[in-house]
Amino acid sequence: MRGWCARWSGSGRARLRWLAALVCWGALAALALPRLHPAPPRARPVPPAPPGRLLLQSESGSTAAPPSTPAPVLRPATDTRVLSEDELRADAERRLPSLPLAYWHRHRNDKNKFYKKKDCAPFPSIYDLEFHNTYWQTLRVKTDVFHFYGAYMDARNTSRIGPAVRVLAVHDRIKPTLATHCQLWFEERDAPVVVRNLEYKYVWNSKWGNYRDGVLQPYLMACVLPAEVRHLVPASVSIVADPCDRATNNLRVHNDRPQPPATQKEFAVCVKGLDFLHEDLSVRLVEWIEIIRLLGADKIFFYELQVHPNITKVLNYYNALGVTEVTPITLPGGQPNLPGLQHMYLKKKTTHKRQMELIPYNDCLYRHMYQYRWLALLDIDEVIVPLEDRDWSSLMKRILPLSKPVPGKPPRSSYHASNLYYLDSLRHEHGWEEGVPRYLHMLQHVYRTRNFTKPGQYVKAFHETERVLALHNHFPLACLGGVCSSYAIETQHARLQHYRADCVTALSKSCAELRAQPVRDTALWRWRTPLIARADAALTALGFLPNTQPTPSTPHR
Repeated sequence: MRGWCARWSGSGRARLRWLAALVCWGALAALALPRLHPAPPRARPVPPAPPGRLLLQSESGSTAAPPSTPAPVLRPATDTRVLSEDELRADAERRLPSLPLAYWHRHRNDKNKFYKKKDCAPFPSIYDLEFHNTYWQTLRVKTDVFHFYGAYMDARNTSRIGPAVRVLAVHDRIKPTLATHCQLWFEERDAPVVVRNLEYKYVWNSKWGNYRDGVLQPYLMACVLPAEVRHLVPASVSIVADPCDRATNNLRVHNDRPQPPATQKEFAVCVKGLDFLHEDLSVRLVEWIEIIRLLGADKIFFYELQVHPNITKVLNYYNALGVTEVTPITLPGGQPNLPGLQHMYLKKKTTHKRQMELIPYNDCLYRHMYQYRWLALLDIDEVIVPLEDRDWSSLMKRILPLSKPVPGKPPRSSYHASNLYYLDSLRHEHGWEEGVPRYLHMLQHVYRTRNFTKPGQYVKAFHETERVLALHNHFPLACLGGVCSSYAIETQHARLQHYRADCVTALSKSCAELRAQPVRDTALWRWRTPLIARADAALTALGFLPNTQPTPSTPHR
């Protein structure tokens, strides 16, 4: 290129030569110019990319700044944790208490977990189980269908059959004839211990309705431990038709006996599945929890179907304090669990509803029977109120000597309080009570019906955990060691105060008579001062009431 330009810039026509020279030397300059610039710095190695689902969380929202003045790194306030396998298993076991996930994980590769031979009673994989509606496991044998909710070690001294695993289930037959077997799995043994299911204890009464095949019925099954393993506690159990069957269910066996034996607490309260999706009863729930605590409940166990977000907020608050424990639950089989539709179903199908309530009630009994002497099954609109004693403990010390059965009669299993209504309509006729916050429902309702409901109707009881075998919300359905015997607490000692908008539907004909001549009764006001203080403190902490405490001033230096 340079020689060609030199020839054209020599002799010849002057104007043409100068133009050609200008073009040539310009092209040479364009070729040489990039070589005069310094080489760009070598690119730094790119760090490995974070996981895809964390990419946005790890990106910085600012441009690079000089090292001497680093700019703040802006990140969205999101959860960037990645759970380990152990944490995932612990979370799954917490969400699904009937699943023996930890036990399965320890033995998932154990080739010796077989009974006699590899194809007989293999230890089932968690991934081969048949789940239904999240919390239920299923057994299908021809036309029979079982759904299992929980399994529990029952080693109470009053049990005539000795140590056994009780299994809480529903079945679509009123008189099951299918012979089923229990495959009991132990930490200490490779092979399962297989026993025949002893019984189908019907946890219902044929006179209450739905006594027909095709409707899911509640049952309590019994797997009695053979003599050679009575000193052991099974880790899990599977229910099968034939002893060698490959199980489609495997339930963790709950064994909540304190180790070593600890002092048994007195009172726990069990609350059936909460169904308040569109009703914000959060303030009423706070008042109820606080009066139950004042009366002596050591803990309250809730079961939850569908609730309003503010109720969830209340329950989370008390869970963190260790006051309550909440267990989610669903309806088994083909019953609806869609929010809203489930509520409509339970309101319409009241007999189905009452049958299914027996599942959480009896789960609560068997999960906590070793930890508490007494269980009370209460709704959040009712309270057993002592009239002469400061709390339930003092009440029972008064009642026990009075309730001793005559010689030859079975020991008491329960102690029930008669039902008395505090209806909303009675308060509406009398206005607000002074000196009580208007938002505290029970303290504001001081007008009750003159008469109790009939003896035995709508009562609630303290059940002795050492004696009861199966519970209904009003009375025990079966007891250990013989027939059940419930003592009626005299109405001058205690009563069940039931806070409702109106009488239950079954009492619609007699409700007008109950409402006639209401009585002003402030029995609950004995706990008014501490109840208001506790409720207001909780409502303030939850943000439902403004914090009226003065802000401390800055101290002078």
